[in-house]
Order: sequence, then structure tokens, then C-alpha cells
Amino acid sequence: MGVTNTNKELSVTQIDCGGAFKIKLSLTAEPDITSNPTDIVLILDRSRSMAGSPLANLKNGAKAFIDIIDEATDGAQDGQIGSGSRIGIVSFASTAAQDTQLITSVADLKSAVDALAADGSTNHEDAFNKALALFDPASTNAKVMIMFTDGVTTAGGDPGPVAAAAKAQGVIIYSIGLSGNGGIDEQALRDWASDPDSAYVAITPNDEELEELFKDLARNIAKPGATNIVITDKVAPCFRITSLSSPTKGAASMVDANTVEWKIDELGVSKSEGAVFAFTVEHIGPCSGTVEVNESTAYEDDENNIVTFPSPTIEVDCGVVVCPEGCPAPVDVTVDGCTDSVEFDAGELCMESLGRILQLDVTLRNVCPNKRIALAVLLNEVDSCGCEHKRGLKTLTVPAHTKGSCHDVTIRCIKFVLPEDLDAANPAGSICSTRKFKARFIANYIDNDFDCCCDVTV
Repeated sequence: MGVTNTNKELSVTQIDCGGAFKIKLSLTAEPDITSNPTDIVLILDRSRSMAGSPLANLKNGAKAFIDIIDEATDGAQDGQIGSGSRIGIVSFASTAAQDTQLITSVADLKSAVDALAADGSTNHEDAFNKALALFDPASTNAKVMIMFTDGVTTAGGDPGPVAAAAKAQGVIIYSIGLSGNGGIDEQALRDWASDPDSAYVAITPNDEELEELFKDLARNIAKPGATNIVITDKVAPCFRITSLSSPTKGAASMVDANTVEWKIDELGVSKSEGAVFAFTVEHIGPCSGTVEVNESTAYEDDENNIVTFPSPTIEVDCGVVVCPEGCPAPVDVTVDGCTDSVEFDAGELCMESLGRILQLDVTLRNVCPNKRIALAVLLNEVDSCGCEHKRGLKTLTVPAHTKGSCHDVTIRCIKFVLPEDLDAANPAGSICSTRKFKARFIANYIDNDFDCCCDVTV
């Protein structure tokens, strides 16, 4: 099934300017077999050449396989194959036997494996026939055969046509070969197995490796949710990352002040599994209001799961913002696609001297609601001797805000035009000189609840 759930959460919904909060990433993955029930038949060679450690290691491997499928299908080794999947046991020597039907009881499956005894020849044809007969053609479950053998065919007919017929019916066939007991027909194992050989054929000369082969095969059939996960999360420019918490799975690191990387080796390999990672973010401005926290989130894994994370927003409260002066109205000019030059009359605009425009912002602290403010701004230029020269005075009426309590009010873009012929540091008027200014602000409430007391005559 792969990655089944993702989420991105914020610890709060609102912060003040410069405030901090946490971002929590989470994802859940589970094996594919939980949503794709599978019928599996273990076809186990119990011919005479398997006597001793080969049969003992085969039994250990088969039982480990059963345990892994048990846990993968329902998240726990609870003794029952879950989610609609089933396992059956077929063993073979001179002839084959259906030691169990397709069942869910782990105890019954392991008992059938433990009861195997080595004797007789090797009849692969009968083994494939008995295994194919276990499948219900009407079932929608996926169908898998796992053929284990340690030798060439010495009894019965040619197993090739039976294996081919099974594959034609949609059965996936894995071939496991033990080559250390007198030799096997490796080409036959490849012919029986599904394609490609690299995915469906495993051959070992050492019976001690059988348990690991069966474990790997079980994990492959269960199809892990996700492996080699890399999540790269980048916050918007008006935030920065200040600290990382330890993830519940994997490891995380900061790429830069705006980017974190979270890596997980595997998730949901044998059961449904979740992982969580949180990091702290600080607002650094200038954005305010409703702000999208993340610039981007990238995800990748070896299974090519398609994963998306939510993109949450946060309310950044930087007080009330007032812009008392609008920007100059633009004049539209159009140049046609094939025109190299254009003449345009912008109307009357007198350019008496070069100059600069100074824009000031100021924040009034703790302004009470429903009260207008009278604001005066005095601008002086300071020359090299420290003397001040008047450059402007502006008086503004700041409208009342209607928030429920006293709030900061930011006044933005108070503009002063400063011609260069007034440059106190460089009378020549060069626009490259450094100019120094002092701005003074005076503010008071316009509205108040003061009333003069009436004269009282006794």
C-alpha cells in the first residue's frame, strides 16, 4: 500500500511579529499486502537429499516466512494471517502432498512444516500440480507459489508446462534453489520462475542461508511501505528555522536557515507504522496577516510513492498598519511588439532639481480602540558640524482601529521629497553624497471622553 497518510501541523494558529511556533511533519506507511490480500503456497522439497541440516534450516526459514507474513498482514504476530491473505503448504518427494489448504492459522502451518521428513525422489511436476490445485479460481486474491528444491527432477513428468500454465493464470512463481546437495538445474528454476530472474530466483550453496532467504522473500512479497525516504521541507522567506526535535524515526538535519531534511531508512516494512518530526520556526518579517508557512516540500523514496503534504497558513499579527499616503499614480505606456522606439507625452511634470524621496515608518505603541490619532512628523537634515536644517513637516490623522483591545499601529510610507540643492553636506548637489537626517514624531489622541464639569450654584 505504501505511504497511507501524511500531515503537516502548526502548534498555533496565530503569532505576533517575531513570534515562534512548531511545525510537525508526520507520515504513515504500511505493507502492500494489507490492502492486496495474497494467497501463498510454500512448495517444499523433502526428498532424501534434504536429510539433516538442510531440512532443519528449511523448516526454520519456512516458519520465519510465516511469522513475517503474519505480522505484515495485521501489524502483529498474533497467530493469524490477516487482511484476507492465506498460506498453504505443499511438500514433495517421489510424490507431492497438500499438507494444508490455504489457511490463516499460524500454528497449523508451522505444525505442517515441523512434520516434514526427508525421503524419496524429487517430483517437481506433481508438486506444481498439487500447489496449483489449492488456488480458488474465483478468488480475487493475488496468487503466489514459492518453489524450494535442492535437486533435479528424478520422478514424474516435465514440470515446465505446469509452471507455465500457472503463470498464464496469473500466479507469480519464486524459485529458491539449494545447490550444495548434488546439484540443481539452475536453468529449470529460471524457466519456472516469473520474470525477471533477478527478482524471482535465488540460489545458494549453503543451507545455513535458507532462513535469511525466506525472510527476504517474505518482506519482498509483503512489499514495504517505503524505504530510503527523503523529505526536504523549506519554509517561506519571512521565517527561519531555529531548532530541530529528534524524529521518532530516522534522522533530521538543517540544510540552511530555511530548509530541513528528514531521512528514514524504512517505514511500514512489516506492519503499519508512523513517524513524526517537529522543528521550531521564528517569524522574521516583513510579512503579516495570513501567511503561508512553507515555500515547498519535496518527498522521494525507492518505491516511488506519490506523497503530498498540506500547506498550512498562520496569522501573523504585527498590529494595525496604516498607509496615509498613496503611491503616485502610474502612467500607462504601451510599446507594440515590432516597435523599436516610442515617443510618449506624459503630461506636465516639472523636474526642478535632482533629489531623493525618504519614506518613514513609525509604530505607535498600545493605541486604544476607537480613537483617532493626530501625528506630526518633523524632518531635519544634519550637516557635518552637527547643525540641523529644516526639511519638512507633515501632520497626519491616523484613523481609529476597531480591535478589541489596545494594539500597536504601524504608519508606513510617510514620504518626504529632498532635492539635492538642499544637501547640507554637499552643496554642489552630487547625488552620490551621504545625507543624514533626524526625524521627530509627536502624537496624541484626537478622541477622548473628557467633559468639563458644569458650574453648580448653591
